[in-house]
Amino acid sequence: MTNSNTSNSHSDQSARTGKKTTIAQKDQVRDMFNSIAPKYDLLNHVLSAGIDILWRKKVIHIIKKYKHQTILDVATGTGDLAIAAAKLNPEKIVGIDISGEMLKFQAIKLKKNNLENLIELKQGDGESLPFSDNTFDVAMVAFGVRNFENLQQGLAEMYRVLKKGSIVVILEFSKPQSFPVKQLYNFYFKNILPTVGKWISRSKHAYNYLPESVGYFPSGNDFAAYLKDAGFSKTNIKTLTFGIASIYTGEK
Repeated sequence: MTNSNTSNSHSDQSARTGKKTTIAQKDQVRDMFNSIAPKYDLLNHVLSAGIDILWRKKVIHIIKKYKHQTILDVATGTGDLAIAAAKLNPEKIVGIDISGEMLKFQAIKLKKNNLENLIELKQGDGESLPFSDNTFDVAMVAFGVRNFENLQQGLAEMYRVLKKGSIVVILEFSKPQSFPVKQLYNFYFKNILPTVGKWISRSKHAYNYLPESVGYFPSGNDFAAYLKDAGFSKTNIKTLTFGIASIYTGEK
């Protein structure tokens, strides 16, 4: 894990707020994820060739080193990260997501795995968390922060609900820089992923949105700067699979 250095400035105002007029706003994002919820798990595993499972295991390995009695999973979706965190034997995991349909599919998985008493689900907005200050030992997110309408607000909310000395762990797509990974990655995201995503999910918009959202989203030191702006210290970046994804951590 390498230490990150805060960049001198964020690239532009769109990046600072996490907003861009061509990207769907909050209600559209919710409706989009509601529409693809039945195929979401299949699409994740197919489109990542199953490597997303390994990435989540790396997140859990990091959390294991810290106090983790109470865990908040923001943008929990269908619950793969929350279910993986159950292996840490915490006292409680709370998953929150703006999409009610995603939560319905997670609820089915929780029942199947006998985790209904451990993992509590709430429908809500990650930028306005319905929890008191200093509530959780860990806040974690997998592929969710780039969907925030206001990125800085979402990170500030996670900081608020964490206890002092606690950790945030964020898994998100990033943009590889080395040749030929950068070129192959861009071709896959712009051409293959939208086609396959549309074919499986029957939603053209959702899988055109994904490469667009990754493209404008800050990564590397730019994202670490957001964590520091939200109040987090000891920020770190761990790059995964030639820079295709990254795990960001910060302490309160």
